[in-house]
Amino acid sequence: MASSLQPERNYDVFLSFRGEDIRNNFVGHLWKALDGAGVRTFIDSKELRKGDGISPSIARAIEGSRITVVVFSENYASSPWCLEELVQILECKKMNEQVVMPVFYKVEPRKVRGRHGSYGTALAMHGRKYGKGSERVKKWREALAEAANLSGWHLDNGDESSLIESITREISVKLGKVPLHVAKHPVGIEYRVEKVKSLLRMELSDAHMAGIWGTGGIGKTTIAKAVYNSLIGQFANHCFLHKVGETSKNLGLVHLQKELLREMLGTKDLEVPSVDAGINLIRDRLCCKKVLLVLDDVTGMDQLDALAGECNWFSKGSRVIITTRDKHLLNSHGVNEIYEVKPLNHTESLELLSCHAFPKGAKMGISRDLVDGVLRYANGLPLALVVLGSFLHGRSKEQWKSALNKLAEHPNEMINNVLKISFEALDDQQKEIFLDIGCFFVGKDHKYVNQVLDACGFEPIIDMQVLVERSLISIERGKIQMHDLLQLMAKDSVYQECPEEPSRRSRLWSYDDVREVLASDTVIPESTAIKAIGLSEYNPEEDLLISPASLANLKRLRLLILRNACFPNGSEQCLAPEVRWFEWLGYTSAIFPTFRNPEKLVGLHMWYSLILELGSEFKNLRNLKYVNFGESGFLKKFPDISKIPNVESLKLHGCVRLVEIHESVGQLEELVELDLESCLSLETCPSTLKSKYYKFLRFESCSRLAKFPTISTQMEALQMLSLNESGIEELPDSIRNLVSLVALFMDDCKELSVLPSSIHSLQALKHMSANGCSKLRKFPRKMENDSVDPDCAVGLPSLIHLSLSNCSLSEVEFLMDLTCFSTLSFLSLAGNAITTLPACISKFDELSVPDLSNCEQLQRNFEPPRLLWLSEVELGGNYNF
Repeated sequence: MASSLQPERNYDVFLSFRGEDIRNNFVGHLWKALDGAGVRTFIDSKELRKGDGISPSIARAIEGSRITVVVFSENYASSPWCLEELVQILECKKMNEQVVMPVFYKVEPRKVRGRHGSYGTALAMHGRKYGKGSERVKKWREALAEAANLSGWHLDNGDESSLIESITREISVKLGKVPLHVAKHPVGIEYRVEKVKSLLRMELSDAHMAGIWGTGGIGKTTIAKAVYNSLIGQFANHCFLHKVGETSKNLGLVHLQKELLREMLGTKDLEVPSVDAGINLIRDRLCCKKVLLVLDDVTGMDQLDALAGECNWFSKGSRVIITTRDKHLLNSHGVNEIYEVKPLNHTESLELLSCHAFPKGAKMGISRDLVDGVLRYANGLPLALVVLGSFLHGRSKEQWKSALNKLAEHPNEMINNVLKISFEALDDQQKEIFLDIGCFFVGKDHKYVNQVLDACGFEPIIDMQVLVERSLISIERGKIQMHDLLQLMAKDSVYQECPEEPSRRSRLWSYDDVREVLASDTVIPESTAIKAIGLSEYNPEEDLLISPASLANLKRLRLLILRNACFPNGSEQCLAPEVRWFEWLGYTSAIFPTFRNPEKLVGLHMWYSLILELGSEFKNLRNLKYVNFGESGFLKKFPDISKIPNVESLKLHGCVRLVEIHESVGQLEELVELDLESCLSLETCPSTLKSKYYKFLRFESCSRLAKFPTISTQMEALQMLSLNESGIEELPDSIRNLVSLVALFMDDCKELSVLPSSIHSLQALKHMSANGCSKLRKFPRKMENDSVDPDCAVGLPSLIHLSLSNCSLSEVEFLMDLTCFSTLSFLSLAGNAITTLPACISKFDELSVPDLSNCEQLQRNFEPPRLLWLSEVELGGNYNF
């Protein structure tokens, strides 16, 4: 008869076994399987077994378990400990309705009854020890007989893993905690599960949400299932809602709300008349219940609002896990703990592929090169490894080669369909951007791609962020990256627009397709679909000869990127009327091309061109924003662009014959970037820079440029200015307007002789270098009017690094002003003609190890004690005392 007072259930399962026999094999594997299924399982330690009696902790564990699994092995009965444990287990069965499930591990049930074999021998031994009529031994014998008659499992020489799976399944059913199938081969899952569990903060008592985010096929659902299985033992109420986005679309949110309530409450007939009513029902019925809820593959905020709007919908200790391809959904819902699922590493990828392609370990003559080819193709995507491994299983070496060749051009349909789900969820402009990136811009500089897309009329700042949030692209070290299979999917989507006819596709990128369309004299039909051409391949054997007539009817072409190509002589024209970005690496004509609708062009990149002059055709490009003539070695003059007022980026680096830049460039009010690096012949540039938006200014190696422009307005975005190896003779007083400048480099400016005292007003400057400025005889002292901010009397308050080596300094009076250099930690005066250092330099608390090497005239005519770090000063070279 069951007791009316049920004990507190601390465990789901108690494992009873003879430790010396099977602790480290069968029982260890069984415990791991139960734990992975979310079953709270007690397994004792060796330290608890002392003497013949049962310790209080073991007794409590037996009483506090819902199910006991007794593993009878060959030597089980030889342990008084085990037999005492068995007696109490059966007592709990009678008193508390505890379920007892025996496993006969390589021993016959009839022998367990105590009449034969090792069990009979063990009981006889106990009889001799405790006395023939011992009541204790009698109880043990009765307990063995009773347990041997219970329904359970018998393993002789069968498959242990199958038995463990069967035991785990039946226990889970009895507990109402049926684990979900995770994966046939869950490679690398344990580490990722622990990462997610750490984000769930199980040690905290309040309700908590966490997200699992990643691209399609990356393993989000697999991880969520494994986490769910490992935690359901801690929750009386739990629910895993599969494919929330798809179900919401097909069956509606009310259906999902009903399923959630049915799983959590065990009711089937609950009416949910509307989504709003469902929200109230979930909130009211579950607010006092500790729940584990997984919302898998969420695609919209409406789904989160309807199913788990707030943590306070559920009781303390509740946990909600959300898997999605869209990180923005998690951020918008206030989910701060987000696990980003990354691709499998090489070792994990090889293991998963091998599990499916070579399940019995035999590679059947498949070379490592072929295996590596599949691994490169899958690039750590679990879905691809599973699909391809299963497809290639049992196939010959030749079939592997053929499959890889096919995959290089045409992606696997099953993989492609999964990846396309994220693409299909984008709006039209986001789709265009995704396809442009996939076809042309993977691995390209993020800023450059932003400019191209902006020129084409898109909004790249917000839409590229959406692509990042949906795991369709990533930005790594300033470069745009995309998973290889996503890139292949993008290109295949374009290819499928018209496999037979390149001119009817929206984008062309292969050399052969571009040649077929642009090099032919055949007039392209007006129905052509081409929006973008991006020729990134280089053919060293021949230039691609572009027929002007072939461009005439490309009425939708907005983007043209060419290299290793040319127009026929005398026909330098771009007739495509809608071109907004024109990029031609190595343009071979000396004449600037004519554009059919010049006002459409926004971006012009013609680096490494042979252009001699920019005349009226260039000046007609009134809406240009991005201009690049870098490395155009024959360009001598940059013209008046006062009629092109919107230029934001002008790159003329490496134009070695460029002598003059028109004054109008300095008047451009939107200019953000001006790159004149290595313009070796440049003598004249704008006298004034008017734009306040500069972020990049480069004058390095402009060795003939004597005068630096006046800065007419405060520039709040410019942080670095490099004048290294330029011919600049002096900096203007207006340098004070570089209010955000962090680094100023003037190394090897051989003509530089004057620095203005206003340099002390640069409040943000941390690094200044003027090494090798052989005409620089004096560094200026701070003047009273040098500060831009009248409330700030400190000069160069942020300066950390000052390097003035190998100049012609004969004195360092600038160091005597104690209102300057308060943060200076590095000072180099090496190779100068200084004779002394001011004693007050010891007041610079942050300064250590100043470099005074090769200061041949240096005298130590001040009191050494005042120089606290005197022993550390780097003198080197020759010096006088």
